[in-house]
Amino acid sequence: MGRLFIETLSGPKIFKCRCCKVDTASHSEIVSKEYQGRYGRAYLFNNVVNISLGPIEERQLISGLHTVSDIYCSSCQQILGWKYEKAYEPSQKFKEGLYILEKERLMKEGW
Repeated sequence: MGRLFIETLSGPKIFKCRCCKVDTASHSEIVSKEYQGRYGRAYLFNNVVNISLGPIEERQLISGLHTVSDIYCSSCQQILGWKYEKAYEPSQKFKEGLYILEKERLMKEGW
């Protein structure tokens, strides 16, 4: 088994995995804070780091049918949210390639 590569983010406001405290996303990458996840409130991000993707599946969400992949912390394998792979509704196409991180699974540093 190889070494685990962990990317460290710079900047004043960083989100980390609540379980193992590995950097996950920068505050500057937030698109919206108005999302709902499995465990409550969630944030939509342009980019996240130190994650691994689960299998692609179709999932019925509040905003309609989407093709998504669950995302896991690459260090501790805690589920953090999901990645939008495809949206079927024209009004939801902007989400494609973006990430949902669940607030319950994150901690903040530098706030």
